[in-house]
Amino acid sequence: MRSAFHIFWIFIFCCNSAISQEQFSVYFESNKFNLTNKEADRLSKWVNDNKDSKVLGIQGFCDEDGSSAYNDTLAKNRINFIFSLIKDNIKIREDFKTRSFGELHQLSKVKAENRKVTLFYIQAKDINRENEILGIKTEPPTAALKEIIRYPEKLVFDNPDGTTTEYKLDVNFMNKISGSTVGEKLKIDNLNFKINTFIVVPESKGKLYELLLVLQKNPKLKIEIHGHLCCMPVDRLDLSTQRAKAIKNFLIANGIDEQRLTYKGFGSTQPLFPLPEKDESQRAANRRVEILIVSN
Repeated sequence: MRSAFHIFWIFIFCCNSAISQEQFSVYFESNKFNLTNKEADRLSKWVNDNKDSKVLGIQGFCDEDGSSAYNDTLAKNRINFIFSLIKDNIKIREDFKTRSFGELHQLSKVKAENRKVTLFYIQAKDINRENEILGIKTEPPTAALKEIIRYPEKLVFDNPDGTTTEYKLDVNFMNKISGSTVGEKLKIDNLNFKINTFIVVPESKGKLYELLLVLQKNPKLKIEIHGHLCCMPVDRLDLSTQRAKAIKNFLIANGIDEQRLTYKGFGSTQPLFPLPEKDESQRAANRRVEILIVSN
């Protein structure tokens, strides 16, 4: 019968005089896919000696006896058997099973030398050059260019009585929100409300427009609005929640998708300074609105 063998899950490696893959083979008895005690001991010793190495490919061979279909199955069973013995004890390249290039090998005239599984591997010192050894060309990652957003420094509104109102905007703060990461929490400074209400004072309207502009320019941005109070240990009027909700409603009224916005009120349960505060600066710090970046 014509000599035949089948190669499964094989890698073609680059020839490199300085760095190359190593090889180790174990041998089988005729028509067997489990190892003799002697070969099992050889494999175990090799694994112990190469715990920091990495297997790149597995290659199975049969002798010339049997049909091609029979040898295909036998070679596959031998590879599976060896893989089951080593998979938990040594690093193995994840795609070693799929990289098959059908590289042909010359059979030995000695049948026993053809009944084998060969492991191709690299030592720990060469793992950082794994793709180079395999001949895999990798393109350097191209950093995605984030669109440069230019925010206005002020907004001017016409009033019904013919006058205008100008709001100066904090461009640095808007850029900070744009460049924020998921999980980051940012305080909105100088966003104040009328006493015991959830009505934003006129001079703070610019802070609402800053947040609106950022959300308009960053369509992937999702936020959670947090309201906090000072002074009182119990938020009897639920003002912290109502104020956070008022900001959400302003944004929705100006075209922001409600799915991008959530809100919570914390009362005075998360003070920056302990209650009762010592002075107005501490009260102002505790009396705040923050936004939590949910997605960006």
